[in-house]
Amino acid sequence: MFIFLSLIVYLKYVINMKLTKEDIKVPLDVPIEKKETYVENFLKITKSTGRLMLYAGDQKMEHLNDDFFGAGISAQDNDPEHLFRIAKNSTIGVFATQFGLISKYAMDYKEVPYLVKVNSKTHLIKKDISDPYSGQLVEVKDIIDLKKNSGIDILAVGYTLYLGSEYEDKMLSQASRLICDAHKNGLLVVLWIYPRGKSVTDEKDSHLIAGATGVAASLGADFVKVNYPSKPGENTPDVFKEAVISAGRTKVVCAGGSSDNPETFLQRLYDQIHISGAMGNATGRNIHQKSLDEAISMCNAISAITLDNKTVDEAMKIYNRK
Repeated sequence: MFIFLSLIVYLKYVINMKLTKEDIKVPLDVPIEKKETYVENFLKITKSTGRLMLYAGDQKMEHLNDDFFGAGISAQDNDPEHLFRIAKNSTIGVFATQFGLISKYAMDYKEVPYLVKVNSKTHLIKKDISDPYSGQLVEVKDIIDLKKNSGIDILAVGYTLYLGSEYEDKMLSQASRLICDAHKNGLLVVLWIYPRGKSVTDEKDSHLIAGATGVAASLGADFVKVNYPSKPGENTPDVFKEAVISAGRTKVVCAGGSSDNPETFLQRLYDQIHISGAMGNATGRNIHQKSLDEAISMCNAISAITLDNKTVDEAMKIYNRK
């Protein structure tokens, strides 16, 4: 963690002190008149810890209804408002979802901090049919207008980039432009980066994922969401350090993946942060597929590890509401 944090900031993590405005390195593409906005948004989105607890609801479009209805999924999850109810009643850094859902529901959930996911695709077109491409749905100016006109708390934008796709050049260009426009308005940027397409043989290879986090750093993203490596016999928390170091000052968070046993999920998250040096998490299905009460408890357990340096045992007590 010393690679990308000053000693003072690192010690604040260890002893669970809050960061101050002076601790934040503001990217040079943020205009002088927007630096205070950027710093305020950074402190809000990380709860003044430097770590990100991103609660993801963008799969409502990405995975159609496969992740929201069916065996093992709470019936409550089929209603889009379930996502917002969880966000309102849980400790999170930011709730990520599409512009349209925010415009339809956020008037009743103004206390929620939002990240607008600006591009999306469904999972219907498989990579053996065509390399993935996620089209941009809205521009930063539309997001700024929504923020001004509604008074809702939009802190960041997000973009998915598929490295190795034949459309990589188009997505790199869009992501670069998005980061520039977002920073000009004091917004933070989280990139979802997944190596994927016919040219990619193993999208969860640790070395390839480290390359992806390096791309995020080169584009100037504030955070990058990547898949956690997966290879039999590999010490995953140790090998994932390559990706964290490769990202430099861009902070790395891991995708939560499909629903797992809560204790197993929380232990993996703890290892990602405290062994690998990741700076948070981006979790969807492991939260929203549960009933409202259980989802809130899971959300708070994840935040306890991410934001409050709690142990897995302490987080499990929160999950079990003890």
